[in-house]
Amino acid sequence: MNIKKLQIKKLMRDLGLILVNDWDDTNRLIVTSEINKVGLPLAGYFKNYGFDRVQIVGKAEWSYYESLSEKNKLIRARELMKRNIPCLIITRGLEPPKELINAANEYNVPLFSTNMITSKFVSKVIFYLENELSPTTTLHGVLVEVNGIGTLIFGKSGVGKSETALELVKRGHCLVADDAVTIKKVDEYTLVGSAPEIIKHFLEIRGIGILDVAKLYGMGSVRNDKTIDLVVQLDTDETDKYDRLGLDDEFIEILGVNVSKITIPVRPGRNLAVIIEAAARNH
Repeated sequence: MNIKKLQIKKLMRDLGLILVNDWDDTNRLIVTSEINKVGLPLAGYFKNYGFDRVQIVGKAEWSYYESLSEKNKLIRARELMKRNIPCLIITRGLEPPKELINAANEYNVPLFSTNMITSKFVSKVIFYLENELSPTTTLHGVLVEVNGIGTLIFGKSGVGKSETALELVKRGHCLVADDAVTIKKVDEYTLVGSAPEIIKHFLEIRGIGILDVAKLYGMGSVRNDKTIDLVVQLDTDETDKYDRLGLDDEFIEILGVNVSKITIPVRPGRNLAVIIEAAARNH
């Protein structure tokens, strides 16, 4: 599993933030998707506070801070900035107080401004951070969308995963990723799979080579990403026993999320695409 960290300069670029102080970029990182509005620190309370989070000043916090004496403004600003917060963002295009600017310069903390209203910006930044900082992993397999069901196909090399995916595409379903599937945990119960950029929309068929599925079958035959709903394990071991009645629920854990799993025996003459299509409908 890859625990991500986000560079402050990427946050600034992606959200269109305006830098309002003399910040010297030292590769400062964000490590959590949680945020804080800085009402408590500006009021002088610093215990049990999440200083590792992106800090936001809205109109209420700004108004309170402006009501303080110049001495208290400087004290509160320095106490906040010296705790190595990732950054401070002032919303609504409000004028950054000079005390905050001076303290941010003193401790080299980036101070940003945005014209967005606070509630909308908070929603936007939380969504952005959760997406950017979600735990990820890359697994060897094929991800297809079958009847709206994100189906992740596992199996040994050469078992026919890519050929099965090609047959599913021919039957009107969509390819998401072949060979390497990047999986992101977007919330407690949801995994989203996609292809690494370099192999997006490509499918490798032994004996033919690399196929551009989007060009061969149209853009409707591919998807950039898909929620993973079902895992199909293609099994070539003839000694394994299988659930013939479909009464036993089987799951596989990926990034701490349990995903429904079925095991399909691979035998000569079996149409795996049709079987997987039926499994997705049944799911």
